[in-house]
Amino acid sequence: MPSATVDDIDYSDIEEKYRVQFDDGFDTTLVVDGIPIIDKSKQERLVTKICKEFSRKGAAIKPDDIFMSWDENKGKSKGYIFVDFRTIDDANLALATMHNHPFDSKHTFKLNRFTDIESFLNMDETYTEPPSEEFVSKEHLRAWLADPQGRDQYVTYRGEEVHIHWHGRPSQSEVAFKPEWKDFLYVSWSPLGTYISTLHRQGVRLWGGPTWKPLQRFAHPLVKLIDFSPCEQYLVTWSNEPIVVPEGALQGPQYFSPDDEGNNLAVWDIKSGDLLRTFSTHNDNDTPATKKQMQWPALKWSPDDKFVARITPGQMISVHELPGMHLHGKKSLKIEGVVDFEWCPQGEKDKEDVEKDAKAAIRGSKTTVKARENMLVYWTPEVQNQPARVTLLAFPSRTILRQKNLFNVTECKLYWQNQGDFLCVKVDRHTKTKKSIFCNLEIFRVREKDYPVEVVELKDTVTDFSWEPKGERFAIVSSSDPNLGNPGPGITVKTDVSFYQLEHGKNDFKLLRTLPSRTSNAIRWSPRGRHVVLATVGSSSKSELEFWDLDFNIEDTGRREVQQQSKEDWGSGIQLLGSADHYGVTDVEWDPSGRYLATSASAWTHTLENGYAIWDFRGQEIIKHIQDRFKQFIWRPRPPTLLTKDQQKQIRKNLREYSRTFDEDDAAEESNVSAELIALRKRLVDEWNAWRALSRREGPEERGKSGKARESEEDKEEIEVWVDEVIEQIEEEVVD
Repeated sequence: MPSATVDDIDYSDIEEKYRVQFDDGFDTTLVVDGIPIIDKSKQERLVTKICKEFSRKGAAIKPDDIFMSWDENKGKSKGYIFVDFRTIDDANLALATMHNHPFDSKHTFKLNRFTDIESFLNMDETYTEPPSEEFVSKEHLRAWLADPQGRDQYVTYRGEEVHIHWHGRPSQSEVAFKPEWKDFLYVSWSPLGTYISTLHRQGVRLWGGPTWKPLQRFAHPLVKLIDFSPCEQYLVTWSNEPIVVPEGALQGPQYFSPDDEGNNLAVWDIKSGDLLRTFSTHNDNDTPATKKQMQWPALKWSPDDKFVARITPGQMISVHELPGMHLHGKKSLKIEGVVDFEWCPQGEKDKEDVEKDAKAAIRGSKTTVKARENMLVYWTPEVQNQPARVTLLAFPSRTILRQKNLFNVTECKLYWQNQGDFLCVKVDRHTKTKKSIFCNLEIFRVREKDYPVEVVELKDTVTDFSWEPKGERFAIVSSSDPNLGNPGPGITVKTDVSFYQLEHGKNDFKLLRTLPSRTSNAIRWSPRGRHVVLATVGSSSKSELEFWDLDFNIEDTGRREVQQQSKEDWGSGIQLLGSADHYGVTDVEWDPSGRYLATSASAWTHTLENGYAIWDFRGQEIIKHIQDRFKQFIWRPRPPTLLTKDQQKQIRKNLREYSRTFDEDDAAEESNVSAELIALRKRLVDEWNAWRALSRREGPEERGKSGKARESEEDKEEIEVWVDEVIEQIEEEVVD
């Protein structure tokens, strides 16, 4: 029998078992709509940019993977492309990350699977009602504002424990929540108090609602600093370590992509958790000699969250539009030598004008008052023969509103009043010999025509400046002490504190009063204005607190009468309400109501008598806790009131009636406390008498058994307890 050859052996079963299955479908192909319509001369540049956008989101493609459809008659593209990916997973990632991705200001990508296109054409158009889902209400993120007692909240961080407290009357102050958060760096409230954030090694976590559930997370490893936008729509995170994306890391809109590597600053959308853009705060041109400390916040927000800007020192200011984070106008503000800038805050009047514009746009009518444009101010130093300059700029029109030249300038600081009515530029100037420094305050009246500027000349160095909230006054701390700038151990720098106010008759700022020979180095205005605390912060030898009232002789309803006072009465309403001391104080902060002040000594600065204290606006201590390893005390911010101006006026008008109600509540609480104390004393006396009666009954039997004589009547002891209760107390004043 002849032997079988190789060709005679049947391998069909093995080939079938190990056959490679090729994907003949189109599951790896996506159709991308929203592509700009171009001619063939721009095809290469457009394809390159599309590849870059996909790669930036982690869905890397090459130009060969793109097929663009053309209208041969018109010689233009049809506005969509086909993109072929290597695997289905890559296609799914691109679909998740690039769908609804803004390509530019006029085009947004819309992605669909190629296999779905046919199903769309053959779709059954018969409407089928979807099954109804049971409504599940979500927690209200501002539920704490509905507290019946109108209490505020604050957070404390001690050791590894965080406590969130209610603050009110002594009987109403309690711990609201004790979270079990672990391994975090510190805590921070959002500007309107909606969220509280914790910084972990893996990133940032947001919490909120009545049950303090986790609401959002942002994966930025080794994050060290965060900053919220004013309207709480966006979050900025920063780490001193550059971003590294390891191979095989998760990809998607909420994660870093390979294009983000090397950057260390990230911008996130709070509601969706999506990453919007990353930047680098490292300047390649910096040398160890010229490298300066990083300014924080590195990104500065416009008050309406529409723009965010960052500065490249000495070169330009780059303004990006939200939410796309595109460079506004596709170009930065080229400003040679620019050092610093600040956005103008949005006042209550501006917000009202914006609301009127929005309502008029809905009705299709015109408004009589146009809302004020966003503004920013920046300054440039002296360069060769060019003087230093402060420039007020409208944005987005980029119109220069006002410029002021300055000479012999060493440094400038920019201070906006919180309603955007005034701008103060604190100018540190030197003499021609550059041996001494003095200060000028250049004050812009922003609400008036042509933006007039008033100058307040000072001989001393100003170490702190602060505007009164919603007011026309400001306070400064100045000093001519030779130890200023180089204080040795145990040396306290002597300072003067001065108050100024706008005098409407002359339209300039006039000195109200100077408080000489102080040690205060920090000014803290109440959020309501009028009251101010002068504090000595960060000193190892002094820790004084002074509580001042600037309208002591004037009722709240008549504050405008200050302007009609005579020269002799100017500044007479400034009155010291009280003084206090908190050893080692490192932080001073008013609560949102302006009635209470919190001081704290953080273990991050020193380890002596750490803890916190709460005072009323007169300087009376309410509570004080000395706690080892105490780190943070932060009041929970409140959003702006929903009451209209008319409603607020009505409340002020009926304030006496409300006060009467509050007085009754206080009296009732004191009565309850007294009744509880009397009941406690009575219970203790009853327990004592019951014990004595039991002892009398059991005593003779025990003594009889032991052979002792019966206790004589003289040895009996009676205890009487007198309880005094004041029914009425009348105080008579004798007039001579």
